[in-house]
Amino acid sequence: MQKFKNIIFDLGGVILDVDYNLTRIAFEKLGVVHFDEMYSQANADKLFQKLETGEITDDIFYKEFNRCTGLHLSDEEIRKAWNAMLLSFRQKSLEFLEQIRSKYKIYLLSNTNYVHIAAFKETLHQQIGVKTLEEYFDEVFYSCEIGLRKPDAACYDWVLKNLGIDAGQTLFIDDSLHNIEGAKKAGLQTIHLLPGLKIEDLKL
Repeated sequence: MQKFKNIIFDLGGVILDVDYNLTRIAFEKLGVVHFDEMYSQANADKLFQKLETGEITDDIFYKEFNRCTGLHLSDEEIRKAWNAMLLSFRQKSLEFLEQIRSKYKIYLLSNTNYVHIAAFKETLHQQIGVKTLEEYFDEVFYSCEIGLRKPDAACYDWVLKNLGIDAGQTLFIDDSLHNIEGAKKAGLQTIHLLPGLKIEDLKL
């Protein structure tokens, strides 16, 4: 691996523990059949892509979700099931971020949506006593705010251009192989964070 000056971190599965099965199970209990065909770590259908790129509002998402599934779930039922995947923050990982800030410029790039942002901000505040992830990073990028998602090359290119940094001097860390492959195509150095491995275990 070449020397790098910047590190871009993913959120879910890297700093925030997530379990996609919990959301699948929650939706199945509500009568949603084959939810994993609509959304998983590796893939998202058009409805969820629109949600994660900010093309639709939360209200439209709830209505479209019911239309797609043929159900009549309340907004709250959908919200709770959708947020079920979000667990707790990795406190040691957050502490590690604070330790390396003197060595690197560090950034966050997450495929997420406004429903999840509200939920994990509340968790961060309750668990750590911090109101926003911006306290740990030089800059934070959420797909629903920038209108682009990983693993599209345009997403990485946009972030690099926005920050004015060079891809070759930037390390990208993600737990999704699809996102890692997309980052490599954009010229970034990468580390695929495998299950059981934490960022504080890395030699950075």
